[in-house]
Amino acid sequence: MTNIKIGIIGGGYMGKAHAAAYASVGALFETPLRPVLEMVCATTPDSAERYRSKFGFARATTDWRELVDDPDVDAVIIASPQSTHREIALAAFAAKKPVFCEKPLGASLKDSREMLSAAESSGCIHMVGFNYIRTPASQYARQLIAEGRIGDVTWFRGEHTEDFLADTALPATWRTKGMANGTMGDLAPHMINAARALIGPIASLSAIAETVHSERPDGTVTNDDQAQMMCRFENGAQGHLFFSRVATGRKMGYAYEIHGTKGSIKFDQEDQNALHLYTMEGPEAERGFRKILTGPAHPDYLPFCQGPGHGTGYQDTIIIEAHDFLRAIHEKRNIWPTFAEGMEVNRVVNAALDSSEKNAWVQIADY
Repeated sequence: MTNIKIGIIGGGYMGKAHAAAYASVGALFETPLRPVLEMVCATTPDSAERYRSKFGFARATTDWRELVDDPDVDAVIIASPQSTHREIALAAFAAKKPVFCEKPLGASLKDSREMLSAAESSGCIHMVGFNYIRTPASQYARQLIAEGRIGDVTWFRGEHTEDFLADTALPATWRTKGMANGTMGDLAPHMINAARALIGPIASLSAIAETVHSERPDGTVTNDDQAQMMCRFENGAQGHLFFSRVATGRKMGYAYEIHGTKGSIKFDQEDQNALHLYTMEGPEAERGFRKILTGPAHPDYLPFCQGPGHGTGYQDTIIIEAHDFLRAIHEKRNIWPTFAEGMEVNRVVNAALDSSEKNAWVQIADY
């Protein structure tokens, strides 16, 4: 086994998730590369030291450049706000270091394209953080579709709906300022990634993005609360996607339903250890969706538990990401989802916002 020293930029919600993932992934997956938490970067000396102590890093800093340039940091995890992603990634690639960047890849399509170009020019390993598609259930859904179990896909419905801003008494924050932090910038990328992973590239779309609660205590909302889009995939399938941060009652509504010529699949992240499968087999009177509980027979489940139906959780999807990133570094080859996927997702977001403004169908190839 070989140690690999990890530097994480950002110590908040996602910084903690990645720190926990790299602290445990080596034992769970028995990886040839064993991560060491070397350095964490936060905005103030107090918060940096607090994260260092809580998460078990050897060192802390308030300057991301110090972390990126440090010769003892072998790989860089970007878990800071998206407005910082481009500059950090470009510096890390210039230093010839592998980079894992949280979604969305960049604060804009221009940022994402520049980051992808730098990644490819550097020859370094690069990966973007779409963790929800890595649940054993969704990995199995991809497998079933690829094997033709539900035939040719004809229709896809996907949503990413939450209610963390449904209460109008909640004050305006950074989340309610700037389009990059709106629902299309924050929640939509996950479901667009799912649609692309399960069905394939999107060819065209018609979208509507809107602000439901334009005024909040302490300020005006300048980005979108919810959005929807009709789309046509390159393989001919139709689709509908909906995204909302004001969907009352929805806590983690990352859900999809897929119709094919021989069957259907349903999934909801709020019940992430179950996949619902319908196949046109057997007597009509006995047909219906069956609930498949994930277990060791499904992708990336066994390292966590030997018992079917016992389940995995949110943190486990981050650990699976960490395993993929370490494997990519060890095998010296990029593993999906790379910065190319992050850029393509940003391209769809950009096209959807433009479609909403124009009130018209748009072609993804034009962006």
